[in-house]
Amino acid sequence: MSNLTVKQVNLLAKGKPGKTSDGNGLLFVVPKRGEPYWSLRYTFNEKRREKSLGKFKQLMLAEARGEAETIRAMLREGIDPLSLSSLHKHNGMTFNELFQDMFENKLLKRLERPDIPKSKYDNNVAKFIGHLKVEQVNAFHIRDILNIITDSGRPTVANDVLDLLNNLFKHAIQLNITLNNPASAFSYKDAGGDESCRERVLTIDEVEQAFGKFRKYPESFTRDNYLACCLLVVLGVRKSELIQAPWREFDLDNAVWHLPKERTKKNFRAIKIPLPPLAVEWLRELKVRSRGSDFVFPARRQSSKPYMGSDTINSAINSLFGIDRSKKVQPPNRMGDLEHFRVHDLRRTFRSIGSELKFQDDHLERCLNHKISKLDEIYNKHDFFEERKGIHQAVSVALQPFLL
Repeated sequence: MSNLTVKQVNLLAKGKPGKTSDGNGLLFVVPKRGEPYWSLRYTFNEKRREKSLGKFKQLMLAEARGEAETIRAMLREGIDPLSLSSLHKHNGMTFNELFQDMFENKLLKRLERPDIPKSKYDNNVAKFIGHLKVEQVNAFHIRDILNIITDSGRPTVANDVLDLLNNLFKHAIQLNITLNNPASAFSYKDAGGDESCRERVLTIDEVEQAFGKFRKYPESFTRDNYLACCLLVVLGVRKSELIQAPWREFDLDNAVWHLPKERTKKNFRAIKIPLPPLAVEWLRELKVRSRGSDFVFPARRQSSKPYMGSDTINSAINSLFGIDRSKKVQPPNRMGDLEHFRVHDLRRTFRSIGSELKFQDDHLERCLNHKISKLDEIYNKHDFFEERKGIHQAVSVALQPFLL
């Protein structure tokens, strides 16, 4: 039964802050700040909720009661009006806006490297469906995106993008934008296939052959690319750690590279990397070539990042092998019968050559900045700098005839 009259509502609107019931959950609210408004209290899934219906000046008493009854009808049908409000709020959201929402509210808070999924999205998804509304994206779009990536020879990226799309649609479902996830119908078999660990290692003879080809075709494999590969195979560091390195990390006079924790994989551990004389020589040349840049490998083209692109060296290697994803007509294979390899395989090559030279496994693992064991990480704080210095020097001497 209704309790309020129009006259009472008008008096309440001019009175003290508070909430007055009209019965059956309908409330007239006079806030401490702002205009009076109507609100409805209700229970949904055993949870007490409250929904604003409108301001006093916009809704007369009879209209507020009508709005309240409409919502009660929804509740009887099992519909939560607050969920509908959320759906209305996000209705028309584009896929780019969906990614930005997930990036700001999840990826930035949960991931150590949120830039990685952002790069995957920007390079592989945004240009195809970013402008579409979320509800417009269907399974055909997903299939086309996966096919484009796999046809370009990037199976791992295809799997990563499939995971990203699944997570994006799950996020959309959480926001009540859609109830459909068209990416869920696809598996790794539809993308890049089941992945296995790479095992490619270059022998010393293959290092001689590969670097000889690098030098023979400088128009395809620039000097900067060449010096980067030389440093990678002698130091065994990760590609990103090297190509994103600023000059401030290097003490060339004392032949030490101070790699900070935040630039290691998963922020694992800062490490002082001893630089053999050959590496110092290459870095001094790069210092000249960088032309005053803050980075060892500055971006040579206009880019959002000040350092070399993550795919630059792999693309140059692929081109020598007759693989160019940007061209319909493939270039000639200039590498002969040499088995294809990637930049990261040089890190594995460094580790294997170190074993051939009879160095201890735990010292070699320290060179790679790997975690040997949990107990070792907790109790052993010795960095084996001198031992690692000997390893890098020995590997550089063994490879020097083939790198100069």
